[in-house]
Amino acid sequence: MPDLELMRRDVLTRLERLGADERSLLHDRADGTADDEHDPEGSTLSGEWSRVDALRRAALGELAEIDAAMARLADGTYGICARCGRPIPAERMEVRPTAHLCVACA
Repeated sequence: MPDLELMRRDVLTRLERLGADERSLLHDRADGTADDEHDPEGSTLSGEWSRVDALRRAALGELAEIDAAMARLADGTYGICARCGRPIPAERMEVRPTAHLCVACA
């Protein structure tokens, strides 16, 4: 049985770090000293902002999947395919603890 609570805490920690990264980028952009498009020392603020935003959106999606899996665990449907109603193989649940469909239905 996966530790969904631990997975959830890990995602929340990641979201905290990404939030700090976003605040830092906002500060860098607002202070007027950053040259967003002509900095030869690395990626632009716009590029970094896009990267952080994509990671944040992915983490939010992962959090939603974990919360849904926790709800299925609470209501007794965890490990049961939402489409066909058959048990999802333990191997799949081990690899993807948030799976809600068996391989055939996925």
